[in-house]
Amino acid sequence: MDYKKTNAPKSTISRDTTSLCENTGNIYETVKIIGKRANQISVVIKSDLERKLQEFSSNNVDSLEEIFENREQIEISKYYEQLPKPSLLAIQEYLEDKTYYRNPSKMK
Repeated sequence: MDYKKTNAPKSTISRDTTSLCENTGNIYETVKIIGKRANQISVVIKSDLERKLQEFSSNNVDSLEEIFENREQIEISKYYEQLPKPSLLAIQEYLEDKTYYRNPSKMK
């Protein structure tokens, strides 16, 4: 998933719940699918951010270098703060039919 190039809105918008549950026929099942996907996206984004910030951790750093690294850390953090929330990304993926889901109880 490329969450950096998504066309998901950056702020919350109102949605028609009947159009969300067209595929499943059940709004609760749809919310569960979107919620699980949002958790998966959140884990990916968090690990990516931690990996990028890990590059800046070192024990012996000069004062001047530390200031420049701190600015870079702030820029990276601001970038990730401006990304759409994982729930909005998950809804957008669901609406674009990019989310794979299955219900084992319906497969019998």
